[in-house]
Amino acid sequence: MLTFAICDDEPLMAQEIKRHLSTYMKETRITDYRISNFSNGRSLLESGAGFNIIFLDIQMEPPNGLETAKMLRQRGNRSLLVFVTVLEECVFDAFEVEAYDYLIKPLDSRRFNRTMDRTLKALEQRDRKRILVQRGTSCDVVLLDDIVYCEVQGRKIYIHKSGGDVIDYYGRLEDLEHRVGSHLFKCHRSYLVNLDCVRGCQAGQVMLPQGETIPVSRLRERDLTQALLRYMKERDF
Repeated sequence: MLTFAICDDEPLMAQEIKRHLSTYMKETRITDYRISNFSNGRSLLESGAGFNIIFLDIQMEPPNGLETAKMLRQRGNRSLLVFVTVLEECVFDAFEVEAYDYLIKPLDSRRFNRTMDRTLKALEQRDRKRILVQRGTSCDVVLLDDIVYCEVQGRKIYIHKSGGDVIDYYGRLEDLEHRVGSHLFKCHRSYLVNLDCVRGCQAGQVMLPQGETIPVSRLRERDLTQALLRYMKERDF
């Protein structure tokens, strides 16, 4: 499901954004989506929800759009931000918070549709993030979504993929953890696991599809549970 947030303190403007968005989704035949409305930055921040795309008005009562965006980024939020403003010169400040695009009021349908085309394409590319694994003189491109878990044994890392394939190479688990970001969770000093593949946690073991298990350290059990809850909330499970 695609999730959108509209944060604007002008009810008529929020309705206009929603109308443009609903029209676009209908024309592109996308039906699995949800739109949430927020009248100010504080209510958006307090929601704690992760959205794919956030339409964010810049000129609001404190915290304004830029301040809200900064706080979102400080919390690790990676939503695609689309600023909505009447002042084009404000757009330069958007680079500080890695805004994806901006729209000028009043909204133009063609400009809005172009922005949506680009943001949805960016989401698709981001969701299918890849890493390059160097193996001697050869290399493999691995989709992060295809990884079930990774483990380190000695100086080698073993990447276990869905379907049973395993790729091994010489490297450090810490370096791999940095490359994959939030896609994988470090449940043990020797293991990274794809949260999408976790089926449960019991007696110090993470349960995976096809009955596999990997260890979770006692100190990481609580963090794993919290990571799973955030993951499910962000994806509206």
